[in-house]
Amino acid sequence: MSDLSAFPIATRWPAKYPDRLQLYSFPTPNGVKVSIALEELGLPYEPHAIDIGKNESWTPEFLSLNPNGKIPAIIDPDGPDGKPLGLFESGAILLYLAEKTGKLIPADAAGRYETIQWVFFQMAAIGPIFGQVGFFYKFGGREIEDKRPLERYRDESKRLLGVLETRLDGRDWIMGDQYTIADISMLGWVRNLIGFYGARDLVEFDSLKRVPAWLERGLARPAVQRGLDIPKRP
Repeated sequence: MSDLSAFPIATRWPAKYPDRLQLYSFPTPNGVKVSIALEELGLPYEPHAIDIGKNESWTPEFLSLNPNGKIPAIIDPDGPDGKPLGLFESGAILLYLAEKTGKLIPADAAGRYETIQWVFFQMAAIGPIFGQVGFFYKFGGREIEDKRPLERYRDESKRLLGVLETRLDGRDWIMGDQYTIADISMLGWVRNLIGFYGARDLVEFDSLKRVPAWLERGLARPAVQRGLDIPKRP
């Protein structure tokens, strides 16, 4: 049986199955990246809901695993050289899981790095910009009289969707015929932008052709449907 006693987070969220990969997350666009990947890969794992509404990601136990206080994070009891490994940052976790299993990423070096660049594109652009649209369009930012911040993030979101639209020309997935961690990194964010944030009309989503079709293909995958609801909300 794996020993997770070196990880303080395991004292607050004890593992029933310590031999399985431990997922500490919440079903946000960043959180579901990892649950979707785990469902796609079929790896045995145990999810723990970190209620961000109650600031549980800022508890000492969670901060011991991710000092940045953000979900998701994992502990793999069977990490490199068979030793437990803790990881945070969703992009890093996606890359780790893909390399651990040899799946969801091309085997050739050029394809691998091309996939990684699109994961970085999501991390550096899609996530932060769409998140700002959510704030200024749906949450506290709505009360700001000056609409220039919303307009800035709206316009940048439309530009980024245009980048995806161009990339998907002649491709079913970001990497062509192969569904990869690049797709997984973005599906939840695009879904959230037009769904939870309600910004479909704001960003003129229906003027696009390839991105909506890509999103529909992704959301039709059974593993994606399962992963979008893991961990269950308290």
